Amino acid sequence: MFGKNNIELLESLRQIVGSRYVLENSDDLAAYIEEPRGYFDSDADAVVLPDTAEQVAAIVRACAKSGVSIVPQGGNTGLCGGAVSSPGQVILNLRRMNRIIGIDPINDTITVEAGCILSDIQQSALNADRFFPLSLGAEGSCQIGGNLSTNAGGINVLRYGNVRDQVLGLQVVLADGTIWHDLSELRKDNTGYDLRHLIIGSEGTLGIITQAVLRLFPRPKQIETAFVALRDIEASLELLARARSDSSGSLSSFELIPGLGVDLAARHISGCRNPLNDCYDWSVIMVYSGSATGQHLKDALEGTLAAAIDDGIVTDAVISQSEEQSRQIWAIREGLREAQTLEGVAFSHDISVKVSSVPVLIHRASAAGEKLVSGVRPYPFGHVGDGNIHFSFLQPLGLPAKEFEPRRLEFNNMIFQLVHELGGSFSAEHGVGLLRLGEMKAFKDPAGLKIMAKIKSALDPNGVLNPGKVIPVDCAPK
Repeated sequence: MFGKNNIELLESLRQIVGSRYVLENSDDLAAYIEEPRGYFDSDADAVVLPDTAEQVAAIVRACAKSGVSIVPQGGNTGLCGGAVSSPGQVILNLRRMNRIIGIDPINDTITVEAGCILSDIQQSALNADRFFPLSLGAEGSCQIGGNLSTNAGGINVLRYGNVRDQVLGLQVVLADGTIWHDLSELRKDNTGYDLRHLIIGSEGTLGIITQAVLRLFPRPKQIETAFVALRDIEASLELLARARSDSSGSLSSFELIPGLGVDLAARHISGCRNPLNDCYDWSVIMVYSGSATGQHLKDALEGTLAAAIDDGIVTDAVISQSEEQSRQIWAIREGLREAQTLEGVAFSHDISVKVSSVPVLIHRASAAGEKLVSGVRPYPFGHVGDGNIHFSFLQPLGLPAKEFEPRRLEFNNMIFQLVHELGGSFSAEHGVGLLRLGEMKAFKDPAGLKIMAKIKSALDPNGVLNPGKVIPVDCAPK
């Protein structure tokens, strides 16, 4: 618990948000200090639940005055330890700030508070006959503030970009308690530094996002989904190129599915089954979507696949005939991560390379993994259309978990070095947090790290906001 000198801080926090919203009991803290992967021990002396940006600012000022650091937190679904806290720290959770401020369907914008659940934003957009494209596995529990803090990606990056590409304006509380108001709804504003892009992806180390203005798009009226078996992994890029040309910009998702993934999802996840009659080493889920009515996208998708089959790129395919069949196809993709967990120990990596290097990455990493541990099962899946592959190595059949688990670091070093050689990134969309600090130091340009550290020092000289995350400690300016 806090030392005697910080009893006054607790009282100040109660006065700011009310005693009900300052949590100290261990049972009350449990849900906020649980780290999703179990990689880190997390603890905190208190969780504070503000309701307004003004309350967030007051909390920041009170903590700064007492020399207590803050860990900003959204839905606590992050996978890199970005919301992990320590004794003596305060968690500032934004779940009460969950209001949709307004929707402008003519300007195609929605203004939201940072604690809004992603799926609620999606539904609010649909209710206005609009579409918010950010979509990912945790969308029923993650908060938009957390999505922005990690520059989340998801399944629609191919067409709509990362979440930073969907943001027009922000409201942010800085480390000294200043509220920066920049809730712009403009698509053109060339007046100085674009500070929102400094905040987005900074994982709460430079400021606490409290509101955002997000871009909306016309609601898709046609959504055509196919599950497609490929000749080999190289065929994925051949099909991707054709789909981009044939779809007139309507290709929104192109997700790689390994044969092992189909097998494990069907085995472990209730309701999952192979959409095709036979098993194949590689498949993709591809989606054409558009806002016009009619069936021209279905015709285009059928044409793309028919030509690809004739040319030997595609070996089998099924196009969904209903929303339910589309859900069944996507259930395979959505079940891949849970299926690998249920199968045993898995070494998981969120990596990216340029799209043309994806087959090279998969071949070289798979071969290197086999050299490290005979029988290891490569398990690459995900966003091949933008070069982001979730690459796991699964415990070999017959090898006890206690013998495989100690090899984790070897596999991490192997794949990150390979990704570096291919000009890629060791963290494509999950962020850095605590988990990838070592890789930041090993692979990021030293000049870039110094710039980041100087920015952190300028905006948060006392290290109040999420200290120890993103920037390795020994990279801080002297």
